[in-house]
Amino acid sequence: MMNLAVWSGPRNISTALMYSFGNRDDFEIIDEPFYANYLIETGLDHPMRKEIILSQPENVTTVINNLTKDRSNMGKNLYQKHMTHHMVNSVPRDWFNQVKHVFLLRHPVRVISSFSKKYKNVSEDDIGFKKQVELFSEILKRGLNPIVVNSEDIRKEPEETLTKLCERLNLRFQKSMLSWPMGGNKQDGVWASHWYESAHKSTGFSGPEDILPNLEGDNAMLAEASLPLYRSLLKFAI
Repeated sequence: MMNLAVWSGPRNISTALMYSFGNRDDFEIIDEPFYANYLIETGLDHPMRKEIILSQPENVTTVINNLTKDRSNMGKNLYQKHMTHHMVNSVPRDWFNQVKHVFLLRHPVRVISSFSKKYKNVSEDDIGFKKQVELFSEILKRGLNPIVVNSEDIRKEPEETLTKLCERLNLRFQKSMLSWPMGGNKQDGVWASHWYESAHKSTGFSGPEDILPNLEGDNAMLAEASLPLYRSLLKFAI
């Protein structure tokens, strides 16, 4: 049994991938377990801030203990959906050695275009590319072998890409990963009502994305600054 940490920025297919693994017969899922601590540490006024803080443990030691517990007698693996920017500097990193790691990528232009529809004044800290590279480098330095997956590949060829991912994780691919019930998952974070509208309407991965949207002003500058970070990880994609 494994504890699997999957690292993504926001407005990716991270929720869909969580539903995909959650529809296997050998996985449980947990949704952004460091979100409450992130809001407390940063003081950010995200939508549903109060509800999020009340819904999760604030103590990071409690969170980490849950993410790293021995699952050999529990019958199921644990899929952990993480936002990279939730790993503020005060959160210990030693637990990285006790889990397997996957990094999920999406083009910065698409991330920023989607995020800005839900949240104004998007910053680098919000979209997490710098933190994603930082965490990837930290995990490499620990002698671990993080796996990188491009969300575009999953959307274009879900079965082929998920089969590759499962092989890297020493898992058997299950057809059940290609679809899930409409309406979300009971393990969704309390913030789902604000952020997961599209995911809750889905029953599988969407098809290939359209051409890149146009960004203007600060959003365009942020995307340009994020591209080298994105590309530095993309070269590792399976």
